[in-house]
Amino acid sequence: MSKDSNRKFKVLIVDDVPKNIQLAGSILQKEGYHISFANNGNTALNLTQTNDFDLILLDIMMPEMDGFEVCDRLKQKPETKEIPIIFLTAKTGTESTIKGFDIGAVDYVTKPFNEKELLARVRTHLELRDAQKNLREANATKDKFFSIIAHDLKNPFNALLGLSKLLLQNFDIFDDDKKKHFIEGIFQSSEQGYKLLENLLDWSRIQTGKIDWKPAEIDLYTYAFENVSLLKIGAENKKISLHSDISKDTIIYADANMVTMIVRNLVSNAIKFTNEGGEVKITSETKGDDEEITISDTGVGIKPENIKKLFRIDAHHSTLGTANEQGTGLGLILCREFIEKNGGKIWIESEVGKGSEFKFTLPKSE
Repeated sequence: MSKDSNRKFKVLIVDDVPKNIQLAGSILQKEGYHISFANNGNTALNLTQTNDFDLILLDIMMPEMDGFEVCDRLKQKPETKEIPIIFLTAKTGTESTIKGFDIGAVDYVTKPFNEKELLARVRTHLELRDAQKNLREANATKDKFFSIIAHDLKNPFNALLGLSKLLLQNFDIFDDDKKKHFIEGIFQSSEQGYKLLENLLDWSRIQTGKIDWKPAEIDLYTYAFENVSLLKIGAENKKISLHSDISKDTIIYADANMVTMIVRNLVSNAIKFTNEGGEVKITSETKGDDEEITISDTGVGIKPENIKKLFRIDAHHSTLGTANEQGTGLGLILCREFIEKNGGKIWIESEVGKGSEFKFTLPKSE
C-alpha cells in the first residue's frame, strides 16, 4: 500500500496516556494517515458518531470505561460494527487476548510500541478493510443492476404492451381524443424506458472503466440552456416554471457529455418531485477555483435520514414523484460518479415540504 493511498485512511487512537497517543500518532502521521485522538471511551464513542474511521487503535486499560466495553458498544452499532479495532495493551495473557477477539477485535499491539510492528499491523488491516469495502460495493452494484433489470426495466415495457394492445384492439372504436391519450401513454413509457436504458449503459461503462473521459473548457451556460429546452415540455405538463440563471461565458473544465448527463438527471429529478405550479431553476456561483452549481426546486423535500441513502449503491431508496413518476435512484448515483470523476463533489440541502437544493462543484480550469 503506497504512501499516497494511505492518505485516504482515517485512524482513531484511543488511550488515556497522552505519551502513548503522541508516540502512536507520530508514527502513523509520518505515513500520511489522517489521525484523530481520544483520551477516554466516551470521547471515542462520540467521535465515531460524527466521523467515518477506517481503523481504531484502542487501549484496554482506561478508567471509567475500559477498551473492552468501548469495543463491545462499537460492535453493537450498525454504523460502526465494521470498523477494525486493534487493541493497544501491555497485557499479553491468553485470557485477555481471547476476550478481545470474542467481542470483535481484529488484532493486538503490545506497549511499548515497536514502530515496524505497529505499521505492519495497521497496513494489513487497512488493506483488508479496503478489500472488504470494495467487495461489498461490487456485490451491491451487482444486486442493484439485476434488481433494475428484473423489476424497473419491466415497468415501461408492461405499459407499452398493455397500452398498444388496447389501442390496437379498439382503434376503430376510440375517438381521436382517446387515441391521443393512449399514444401519449405509449410515448411516456418509451421515454421512461429509454432514459433508464441510457443510465444503465452509462453505469455499466463506468463499472468496467470503458467510459470515455475527455475534459475540456466548456461554457456551462450552453449545457444548462440545452437541458432546460429539452425538459421544458415535461415541466410545462406539470405547470412548473423551469429556467436557468447561469450567465454566458461561465467556463468550467469538465467532460461535456458527463456535464450534460449530470444536469439532465438533476433537473429531471427536481421536476419529478415538484408539485404543479412550482419552480425549478439552475444557478451557479464562482467559489475559488470551482464553479458551484445549484439545481433548486420548490418540491416535497427530503427527510434528513434519507439524504445519505440517495448516493449509496447499497441503500435502496426510491420514491414516486408528485405525479406518480417512477425511478430507480440510479441517476443520482451516476451524477455522483461523474462529478467525482471530474474533480467535483455533490451534496444536498433540503427541507421537507419546502424543497431541495442539489449542489455540486466542477473545476474552472485544468
